[in-house]
Amino acid sequence: MRRVSVFGSTGSVGVNTVNLLKRRPDLKVVALSGGGNIDLLAEQAKLLNAEIAVTAFDHKLDDLRAALAGSGIQVAAGRVALLEAAQRPSDWVMQAVVGFAGLEISLAAATQGGILALANKESLVCGGALLQQTCAAHGTRLLPVDSEHSAIYQCIGTQEKEVERIILTASGGPFLKATRAEMERATPEQAVAHPNWDMGQRISIDSASMFNKAMEMIETHVLFDVTPEQIEVIVHPQSIVHSMVGFTDGAIMAHLGPPDMRAPIGFALNWPDRHDLPLERLDFGKLGTLTFQAPDPDLFPALRLAVQAMEMGGLAGTVFNAAKEQALDMFLARDIGFLDMARIVETVLNGATSGQDPTLDTIIAVDRDARQRALAAAG
Repeated sequence: MRRVSVFGSTGSVGVNTVNLLKRRPDLKVVALSGGGNIDLLAEQAKLLNAEIAVTAFDHKLDDLRAALAGSGIQVAAGRVALLEAAQRPSDWVMQAVVGFAGLEISLAAATQGGILALANKESLVCGGALLQQTCAAHGTRLLPVDSEHSAIYQCIGTQEKEVERIILTASGGPFLKATRAEMERATPEQAVAHPNWDMGQRISIDSASMFNKAMEMIETHVLFDVTPEQIEVIVHPQSIVHSMVGFTDGAIMAHLGPPDMRAPIGFALNWPDRHDLPLERLDFGKLGTLTFQAPDPDLFPALRLAVQAMEMGGLAGTVFNAAKEQALDMFLARDIGFLDMARIVETVLNGATSGQDPTLDTIIAVDRDARQRALAAAG
């Protein structure tokens, strides 16, 4: 019986993962982790009969213990407990903890020698080299769970050497047709209203600013060993084509499917096989027109900043992400405007140096420094 764990089980990716796992009595669930939604975490743990449930927040331990009283499920809380749970023997780990905090969990899970299904962008953007080294050292297979990178992975297959370009599709988010003045005045409530995907607050706002796509550009650079010049972004509002790969003979392979995160999660869960998934099947007669357009670089400067970070190399991705996360915090607090986020990231990135060794301690130090400089840049 395969042993599986899910970190970030109460987030959007985690909930979809649990949705698939409850259909699989042949799998043994080892660990589940969540944040402050204790009721949902406890419900999931009992539904899947997990060995242990962990909340990231120490002060929530008593609540979790009470919610799981009499169930026989172990409970724990805090950073150390999360890392210990990630090091429990598992054949398949979903790492869906959002943000820089997920990097340590990814590194811990990568020591298990099974499959690391990775939905945490920051692990690759901030610590891609270190994570890949850890996976290689322990024989761990890293499978991307972002819908775009799962699509790219499936399109490439065994033809890595023949890849000429990779085309990431972007929905355009809620501000695709907005003016610059409208984006300057945008509120967090407007930014979170994604037209196609049901995602968490932070990811939805990152999508609205295309910082999410910028992160995916850096992920693509790390995962598939391509240059910034080989990475393109095209706006595709219908979110049916999840990404495309162009090959040296001029052919382009595209991955199509409904905008449902259970598709890339299910691919990673069942790899190297394919099994039935409870997904809508595309009806091309009803689908109608699929459209594509170039993103406006003036309205979405995050894409240009991603190229800058890739060209800088070293730990510029760590700087990029830290400044972006700090700027997002300030936007959510209504201390800065929507377009101020890109201005802050650019200021911090321009003041960064590259070439640092990719050790965890160095990455953490660079992250901390970039966040402080982002606060200073906001005035």
